[in-house]
Amino acid sequence: MKTRALIIDDEALARGRLRKMLGREPDVEVIGECSSGPEAIAAIREQRPDLIFLDVRMPEVDGFEVLRSLPAESRPAVIFVTAHDRHAVEAFEVHAVDYLLKPVAQARLQQALRHAAKQASAQRSATYDKFSDLLRSAKPASPYLARIPVRTGNQTLFISIEEVDFVESAANYLVLRTGTGSHVLRETLSHIETRLPPDLFVRISRSVIVNLKRVKALQAGPEGQNMILLQDGRQFTATRPTREIRQRLQFGQAE
Repeated sequence: MKTRALIIDDEALARGRLRKMLGREPDVEVIGECSSGPEAIAAIREQRPDLIFLDVRMPEVDGFEVLRSLPAESRPAVIFVTAHDRHAVEAFEVHAVDYLLKPVAQARLQQALRHAAKQASAQRSATYDKFSDLLRSAKPASPYLARIPVRTGNQTLFISIEEVDFVESAANYLVLRTGTGSHVLRETLSHIETRLPPDLFVRISRSVIVNLKRVKALQAGPEGQNMILLQDGRQFTATRPTREIRQRLQFGQAE
């Protein structure tokens, strides 16, 4: 009998990659995907999967909160999926069936599936007891991105937000500019604005978000408009009040 698996991740690229990899495993059947915590809770209760691949960091309802919402006796086996947080990963090694670091390698996925197979139903209740301490002590996950996945050819690059100089909208796409080049992402500026940490990024106009650490100066343009000068010499017109931008530059996120 195949293991019925559910993929839970708010990033479409990550879900697609994992589904493709699981498709190569003859003993696993992917019964669905969820892009948010509330959707995952409903799907688990309705479909009762044997195994879930659970992203740790999701907006609104994170992976830990998904587990907290489920009765211990009805929780499936869990393989956590994470892109960072070394301390959390160490906890997962003790408390979870297994964990996977993004980007996931096929061999590592197979190892995790073997671990899950060893956790038979008779052992599963003991595993969930181990989860309880982690769930009670875990801090809420940050709703903000640490890396941005960008599809390039046959691979997915994970761009650290620290490397992003600015984000600019271009029709139905975004251009992420870093010190080494540009990357195109199919996303809206309004959506990605909610995923970027506000202590590091500020939206200065309808089409541009800048990394505060890359701002060199605020200055008046030739026609009296407010200009943002970046470290690399690029200039953007700011339609947002410069008083707020100046406050963000001096003190971080405004109250």
